Amino acid sequence: MDIAVIGAGGTCGRQLCMQLLERRIAQTGDRLQMVTRRGGASETELWGLRADLQDAFDDWGPEVELVFEPEDVAADILVMMAGETVSTDPGAETDRAALARRNAAMFAHYADAAADRADPPIVVVQSNPVELGVSIFADRLPPQRVLGAGAWSDSLRFAREIAADLGVSRRDVQAVMFGQHGDHLVPLWSKVDVRGLATEAVAEYIAASRAGFNLADLPERVRVAKSEMIELIRGGHIGQAFEGVQLLPADLRAAVKPFFTHFTAGRTTEAVTARSAADLVGAFVSGLAFAVPAQVVAAGNWADELGLTGTPLGLPVILGRSEWAAILPVDLAADEAAAMQVAAAAINRAIADAAEPTVDGTRA
Repeated sequence: MDIAVIGAGGTCGRQLCMQLLERRIAQTGDRLQMVTRRGGASETELWGLRADLQDAFDDWGPEVELVFEPEDVAADILVMMAGETVSTDPGAETDRAALARRNAAMFAHYADAAADRADPPIVVVQSNPVELGVSIFADRLPPQRVLGAGAWSDSLRFAREIAADLGVSRRDVQAVMFGQHGDHLVPLWSKVDVRGLATEAVAEYIAASRAGFNLADLPERVRVAKSEMIELIRGGHIGQAFEGVQLLPADLRAAVKPFFTHFTAGRTTEAVTARSAADLVGAFVSGLAFAVPAQVVAAGNWADELGLTGTPLGLPVILGRSEWAAILPVDLAADEAAAMQVAAAAINRAIADAAEPTVDGTRA
């Protein structure tokens, strides 16, 4: 299958291209389109990256080409990795609503071009805000061909933190995050399972980790923990900031630690961001059914019962050959169901805010 990476010149886009080739998801006979805008450092760097990738992976690699216009993207799978993001300077002020509005305009530009094609592509969104990107693409393309990888990134982090606490491999941990790829993520503690560990021991660990907190408290706890960590980083207390993050329970660590990486590594969380997108692309390429949490436009089943219909948020889906095939039914605990409703409301507000006029009077 042909794959296009929008924003291939960015940190995460470059990492994704590398992983697609290293993991042989893109192979001989396929085409990898690396997409960027004309002019500037990204175009210059992509010429060099293209040559480097061809030298490294010529034995099994696909045809690699550079694309500069949305209308020239002609792949079966389009991965959206482009867009403005929060500064890596912990002291910088950030207007997240303004960032979202600017990214919304970019999403719409590429979505319009994709919608003009006779055979619309599968779209995997891994730019932020993920839910906004999913919403814009799903407005223009068949919704079941559009999904976001943010919930899978969050789930990988959540499972990893639980595994670290229990001294086991992440492969033995079943743990997922639904909801928003942001402060309103929803860890499904009621569905956590650890292979080889007694049910009673898992229950004791969960009770200790939650320490009586309700999921309704999680968004505020995430914001407070991030704020405290960033203040320490601003003061140059990097080790103390990391130690503070490590003392948080697994769900909070999964939410906060990516920001530690973002503000200390000089770049965003490129490896796991690319890995989660590559996993979804790989599933479509293989054609094997894959159950995964992903941002999709909610519809049917318990999504209707909870009032989530029409909202793009992290849900459990089955991937098929050319679309996500179904939203899986899940028996949520009461506080998880309530948290999903709160997350949906937050996502809808953010999408509405992104449609507000920008400073030049235009709309996304």
